[in-house]
Amino acid sequence: MRIAIPTVEGRLCMHFGHCDVFKMFDVNDQNEQCCVVEMVPPPHEPGVLPKWMNDNAVNVIIAGGMGIKAQNLFKEFGIDVVTGGSAKLTPAELVQEYLNGTLVTGENACSH
Repeated sequence: MRIAIPTVEGRLCMHFGHCDVFKMFDVNDQNEQCCVVEMVPPPHEPGVLPKWMNDNAVNVIIAGGMGIKAQNLFKEFGIDVVTGGSAKLTPAELVQEYLNGTLVTGENACSH
């Protein structure tokens, strides 16, 4: 499984489309060990990121905020989206809580 976290300065970016780097966590399903890869996203243009994520084998995105239209585009590629993540947690902590089933989310930080 590959989980993508949009980040700015190493922390969760609250607006998905404004991140500078995606931290990609490759999770071994048997023992939940993670390997992290950082990837610079393509230009922020409508419809580009869902295909790019799909081409990079992403299964889940944990974001602070993401618009409904973008969420639906990711769903078309079979990518699950979790919004309302907290920038108080490190990307690794977000992933671990997601894997543990203990990730607490708040409001979607994006209103469009």
